[in-house]
Amino acid sequence: MPCRKSNYDKFPAVHLSNAAANMVTGYPAIIQRLTETLADRSAGRQTLVVDTYPGVDDHELLDALVEGLKPDRVINTLDLKKSEAQTLAMLDRYLTDDRIFGVMSCHQLEEFFDVDQLAAAQRTAETWSGGLLLVYGVGAALVMPGDVLVYADLARWEIQLRYRRGIGNWGADNGDEDFFRKYKRSYFVEWRVADRHKFSIFDQFDFLLDTNQVNEPKLLAAETVHDGLRRAASQPFRVVPFFDPAPWGGQWMKQVCDLDRDAANFGWCFDCVPEENSLAFDIDGARVEMPSLNLVYRHPVELLGDKVHARFGREFPIRFDFLDTIGGGNLSFQVHPLTEYIQQTFGMHYTQDESYYLLDAGLDATVYLGLKDGIDRDQMVRDLHTAQASADQPFPAEKYVNRWPAKKHDHFLIPAGTVHCSGADAMVLEISATPYIFTFKMWDWGRLGLDSRPRPVHLQHAVPNIQWDRTTDWVQQQLIDQVQDLAEGDGWREQRTGLHTREFIETRRHWFTGRVPHNTDGGVNVLNLIDGEQAIVESPSDAFKPFIVHYAETFIVPASVGAYTIRPHGLAEGTQCATLKAFIRT
Repeated sequence: MPCRKSNYDKFPAVHLSNAAANMVTGYPAIIQRLTETLADRSAGRQTLVVDTYPGVDDHELLDALVEGLKPDRVINTLDLKKSEAQTLAMLDRYLTDDRIFGVMSCHQLEEFFDVDQLAAAQRTAETWSGGLLLVYGVGAALVMPGDVLVYADLARWEIQLRYRRGIGNWGADNGDEDFFRKYKRSYFVEWRVADRHKFSIFDQFDFLLDTNQVNEPKLLAAETVHDGLRRAASQPFRVVPFFDPAPWGGQWMKQVCDLDRDAANFGWCFDCVPEENSLAFDIDGARVEMPSLNLVYRHPVELLGDKVHARFGREFPIRFDFLDTIGGGNLSFQVHPLTEYIQQTFGMHYTQDESYYLLDAGLDATVYLGLKDGIDRDQMVRDLHTAQASADQPFPAEKYVNRWPAKKHDHFLIPAGTVHCSGADAMVLEISATPYIFTFKMWDWGRLGLDSRPRPVHLQHAVPNIQWDRTTDWVQQQLIDQVQDLAEGDGWREQRTGLHTREFIETRRHWFTGRVPHNTDGGVNVLNLIDGEQAIVESPSDAFKPFIVHYAETFIVPASVGAYTIRPHGLAEGTQCATLKAFIRT
């Protein structure tokens, strides 16, 4: 276990000043602000449209709006939605029978509504002549834009927590269904559809409503939302990390990230996964959160850079997360799909190449990577199937797979198709492409998941993707200890640590006691302070305020920043620090 405790910030935010007047908190204040705004827009006929993201608590929000505003009529889009049977028939080929994997949906939100009922609601709204009409729910703006348009938003991670607490998918009575199936329906369908709709109206709403915290809504004026996103796209920032237990989880993050000591373990930290993380604004001490995807969609070129945006569109292609097995167990033995397989099978256009960077390691830390020379591949597949079918016959992993010793600051490269997993006693900073759900487990060491059920194993997907020629010598020559010294200056040196030539992410490590010059070179940079207590990121031209980062924190430097520097700061001055930087090869 590490003896250090960092000052890791679990609640980072982009600071906005002089915006307090544009934010209100709590239902009474929100009702008052909406009432005043409606009165300014229209003295008689009034229409308020509250469009929501799937997962917003309708009972809480709609009840509060009805009680506070006392509308003369309410149109709830849930009443306009196709029946669950019709919806499932429409989605059958995308949801599949698999517990985990579906196919990426290309549906538009309009397809989920009954054509006649939606048209009738639109006619009602168009001819509304007196009092207050409230149009509420997912896709409410499809009925009409309204005198005032509010978008009720929340982060995907919060939606997942709500699934665990028993809510169902949008319009579905499936709260008791397996969490993974609810998540699958959101990941492959609902979130894709909802995001297309949200960003089609992103320039039209008057207010954004933060619904991440139960009974603590926060209403933020659109001008402040857009100002905050512009600022984030022009300066270094962090997304809000979240931590989660795992069947193999460890104890390192409890201490270093100051987490709940009474929890059994923490295995995951999503420290930079904009699809799942939120982005927070600090407005004169008050905190508002929204999905960090809002930034990716709103300012893709400023954030990603022109070439990265041209290649990936409105997707953030680099993912940083933590895998803590110190005091825990081995990760599942796994493989990721080849590019053509993920394209043809799941509708994704790029795959999950990745790497393991060892932030810390115990004396017995290991990484399983690549196959041993001369193995019988047919017998290995038979042994995998046998282990899946019988708890009494475990898979003999070390008969087939290389087990490499791992120490702090080692970097193991894992192009898709390479069998791998982290062993126990390792603290991994995982640097990968973003399609993080596409892990094909082959063996999970005979244990159960946190839900006391066997964790899903996908041999039917895994075996076709195994690259059988990635054996001991190839792995050692291509994937381990690939460090190259590149440059040095006054108080710093730069090294290339990977990734493999098949992977589109490049990584550079900088050791430094002085000021290190960096430049985004027109593409987004993602960095982690992998050694040292604290560092400061500065603009040579004072284009942004100095930005302080602490040990193990991941931060994003948008492409628009251009030149920036990093140096030790505070208690770290005079000591050696190190960062690991990832960017897209162009």
